[in-house]
Amino acid sequence: MTVFGFADDDLEVISPFVGGAFGSGLRPQYHLPLAVMAARDLKRPVRVVLTRQQMFTFAHRPMSLQRVALAANKDGKLQAVIQEAVSETSQYEDYTDVVVNWAGQLYACDNVRLDYKVSKLDVPTPADMRAPGAAQGLFPLEMAMDELAESLGIDPLQLRLINYAERDGNKNLPFSSKALRECFAEGAARFGWDKRPLAPRSMREGTELIGWGMATGAWDAMQNEASALAEIRADGHVIVGSATADIGTGTYTVMTQLAADALGVPLESVEFRLGDSRLSKAPLEGGSWTVSSVGSAVHAAGVRLRAKITALAREHGGPAFAQADPDAVRIDGDHVTCGDGNDMRLPLRELMQRAGLDTLDVQVTVTPHDKQQAYSMGTHSAVFVEARVDEALGAVRVTRVVNAVAAGRIVNPKTAASQVSGGVVWGISMALHEHGQFDHTLGRQMNHNLSEYHVPVNADVHDIDVIFVDEHDDIVNPLGAKGVGEIGVVGVAAAVANAIWHATGKRVRDLPITLDKLFA
Repeated sequence: MTVFGFADDDLEVISPFVGGAFGSGLRPQYHLPLAVMAARDLKRPVRVVLTRQQMFTFAHRPMSLQRVALAANKDGKLQAVIQEAVSETSQYEDYTDVVVNWAGQLYACDNVRLDYKVSKLDVPTPADMRAPGAAQGLFPLEMAMDELAESLGIDPLQLRLINYAERDGNKNLPFSSKALRECFAEGAARFGWDKRPLAPRSMREGTELIGWGMATGAWDAMQNEASALAEIRADGHVIVGSATADIGTGTYTVMTQLAADALGVPLESVEFRLGDSRLSKAPLEGGSWTVSSVGSAVHAAGVRLRAKITALAREHGGPAFAQADPDAVRIDGDHVTCGDGNDMRLPLRELMQRAGLDTLDVQVTVTPHDKQQAYSMGTHSAVFVEARVDEALGAVRVTRVVNAVAAGRIVNPKTAASQVSGGVVWGISMALHEHGQFDHTLGRQMNHNLSEYHVPVNADVHDIDVIFVDEHDDIVNPLGAKGVGEIGVVGVAAAVANAIWHATGKRVRDLPITLDKLFA
């Protein structure tokens, strides 16, 4: 609007179906203003089509060089933690990630030094990519914890329990909830971690060496201001809307559930609308905050609309409704009821006619509560991985993953498990496949196609088991729910690397882990 001089009413963005994003949608891509410019000049609709090579010109997860040093006593108690990182950015723009702060959320230690810098290089500006900062920052930290456990002769899981942080050491605040111990316990039990031998190269099947590794994951639980509109019509049809997006995360499904639950109506009675800038204001789709932000607004709108219907029924529904307990008033299809008698059931259409209304609606804005400032809020996970390495060929297979996640109330276990499973696939890809290769003279990506930029296919992904541990949190937001869009990827690459070490005795600290590095 600033560049082209649009007034607010001149511009409408419609995007009901986006497809994958996971960070790339958090900032305008360069072809967006070009499309607007072309449409204005031609005075006709235009469509932007990008080749695969062109898609690689916009953003990437920044490369980082990191140093981690840990000191501990003979019992495994951490005495010092040092983590330093240098990440790349472009010559014309600064991009920063939260890379080095995660140790304070996971491990108790009095002596900590964290250092983060960015270096300007001849590369495109990096951008947020699923769990930005945490995905790369926890990789060396969790590998270092594994190496420390090895040097002390302590089980890696036990070392993490010895140094378990009961408070956020970065902020010196209590956690609103942190069921990471339960993640360790339930994940280890499901995986069979107690059968893991300490020494590497201890398990074999044919030509394959087998290793078991684990790592811890963490991500912030955030809430932003969001609004929602809820409307009920005379036929009982409910429309709920918010200008959020669905990037494949199941937003349509979850918001419909939350609205139906708040109103006490069946799912089929609710229509959720999104992807339109004319709808109620919503934050960007990212940071795993959509359920906590937009979901809280949708739920609040449903609760308020139900209260409005109850008040309307008590005022215009007749003596039975006027005398009924407000909690007894229900929406039943296209009727309002307050009991089983004939005088306790009234068509919505008639109720609205008596009140002189065609529809009934409410608009709600929900903001984070001040009490959140006194707590550190986050999601946590424990990742357990089985990797197999062909001793002759160096081929690596991740054959089994158990990811135990603590994320508060899980609104829809099916879609949430799908999110975490997808994150695991991303973590495997980060560990074994993805590698952006840049021409150091031209600053351009050379492997800008899916023949040379490798991502996992079905044959690369085997058993993934997702566990959600019970976690109650009445601080994080009114729903008690934390997003799971990003926690699924955090810690997976480190767990894969640790499993490969356990299989081969070889540490590879440079991603992706490929056979040339294993044989080096």
